[in-house]
Order: sequence, then C-alpha cells, then structure tokens
Amino acid sequence: MRSYEAEIILAKLSFARILPLALDESDTLFLDLSENNAVSEVIYSWGSDKMQKWIDNQLQFAFKKALIGGYLEKRTLYHRSKHFNNGTEKREFHLGIDIWTQAGMPIFAPYDAVVHSFQDNNRFGDYGPTIILEHQAENIKFYTLYGHLSRKSLENKKVGQTIKQGEQFAEIGNYPENGDWSPHLHFQVILDMQGWQGDFPGVCSAEKLNFYKQICPNPNLILKSSLLE
Repeated sequence: MRSYEAEIILAKLSFARILPLALDESDTLFLDLSENNAVSEVIYSWGSDKMQKWIDNQLQFAFKKALIGGYLEKRTLYHRSKHFNNGTEKREFHLGIDIWTQAGMPIFAPYDAVVHSFQDNNRFGDYGPTIILEHQAENIKFYTLYGHLSRKSLENKKVGQTIKQGEQFAEIGNYPENGDWSPHLHFQVILDMQGWQGDFPGVCSAEKLNFYKQICPNPNLILKSSLLE
C-alpha cells in the first residue's frame, strides 16, 4: 500500500490519547529543536540534567505539562553521539514526534495492538528501553514505536501480547536509563518494519529522507495535536 493511501486511512480512524494530557495549547507548548532555532544549540550543550531544569522552567512559567515537536526537524543535537554518525552518513532528520514531560508518566495504546517487539537499546543517545506495537486497521498494518521508556516498561512483555486501545503498557523513562536524555517520549509511526525488531531508525540522513518519509508518516495523524497542524 502506498504511503498516501495509508495516511488517508489513519486520518479517519479514532485514536485514544497516548498520554494523560491534552496535546494542544491547554496543556502543551510547541518546542522547535531544529537547527533554525539558535537556542537549541545552547540547550544541546547542557546535558540531560540542565536541559531538564530548562524544560521544567518553561512548563512552570507557562502553566503547561509538556513540550511537543520534532517531525522531520533537522537537528544538530545528534552530533553529540557517535550512534548517529558512523563516518559514512550523518543522520540529522528526526522521524518521530517528541513529547517532553515528566518521567514516570503513563503511556497508553492509541489503538488495539499486539506487541511486535521490544528491547533496551542501551547506548548513549539511543532510545534506551523501546516498545513497538503492531496495529491492524481496515486493510493496512502499521506500527507505533515508543522510545526513551523506563526499564520497568519492558517487564512482563511478550511478543504477540494483546494491548487494548487505551490500555497503559509503558511509562516515560528517566536519564540515564532512557538513552541519557531529558525525560520525553519519542513516538513514531512505521508502515514497513524492514525486518527490524525492538529498534528502528528514528533519525535519518538527507540522502535517505525521501525513503523514510514514505514509510514513516507524520505521527500527528494519530496524536492530532493542533500545535503541529
């Protein structure tokens, strides 16, 4: 199935919230971490602890619960980790949506699912604990990836395990177990897993961007955040 056909189906489905907050201006602020935002360069240099203090200050000042953004942003923050730059390609384009909020926040399935795969991608700058759910809707199969979880989220998980829409199955992790990031959820939609298990590229190079855009549509088709429209 072509990407645009899948997007049409996803756009008309009814999804549950994946977090216990509204991803609109009532609870959430938009955060630009692209290279176009000069502040992002400073934030990247701080490390997880100082960045979290900055995030907390932004939320407290605005009386909000989360920051959101990220799909297809070109980010220089990935230069901090060799995981994204192996010498042959420079991965900078973010393929998911990030929701920056408090560690321990519960995560709910947006749609009926089974557990496709899970693992702890325990490398600096990587996802840390990760769960991938498999969904079936009409005549399409799609997958949702949840990165930067707590290790507790992986306990008692089994491949093929049924997860109902709206059921809690994970929680946002803290640093350093979450890949050493300020607490946030990396949420990504995937149409073709390309053989991956428990992991999938969440960042790609400019050379591969068109390919990944076809198999990783905008996660806001599910989140439906007015801040990202």
